[in-house]
Amino acid sequence: MAVRSLFPTHFYEGDIGEESLIAELDRSVRALASDDTAGKRWSKAHGYRGYTSYASLDDLPQRDPAFADLKRHLDRHVARFAEACGFQLGGRRLKLDSLWVNLLRPGGTHSGHIHPHSVVSGTVYVTVPAGSGALRLEDPRLGLMMAAPPREDIFVHAEPAPGTVFLWESWLRHEVMPNTAKSDRISASFNYRW
Repeated sequence: MAVRSLFPTHFYEGDIGEESLIAELDRSVRALASDDTAGKRWSKAHGYRGYTSYASLDDLPQRDPAFADLKRHLDRHVARFAEACGFQLGGRRLKLDSLWVNLLRPGGTHSGHIHPHSVVSGTVYVTVPAGSGALRLEDPRLGLMMAAPPREDIFVHAEPAPGTVFLWESWLRHEVMPNTAKSDRISASFNYRW
């Protein structure tokens, strides 16, 4: 008898490897959280506990050299992930489609979601106080298990550290667990398209 694993779900864990860039990103995100009136207004209107530039700024790599540097790092990580996934890109590369920052205050969370119209999504972690919340990934078959008995590992928790890069295919449902730390968690999230 043989049992094979078919159609694996790939999840990438890497590191930016440049502490000075992470420190720059921390300063930049805090400045944006202070100055971006439209982003603060959107965050408040949508119950986001903290600040996100998700709906207000779409030019971070052009706006701030720290984000331009971050993009160069992310391009390399995403290229490695695309190769590991076996994407047939026909000589093309995946391109950054959107990049936004998140400053999640204590008690903040982000419910389960996917990233439509993208190929690869991810997050790079800038400031990660202890207890600030893991990334929780959901088994993509969960909705299809119907009358199946309980299984182990329906949810997987990925614990970040400053400089960590997580990548996944954009259809993979994920959420941010509550920030139980006493200080802010800072990250930058992004989508790549083909």
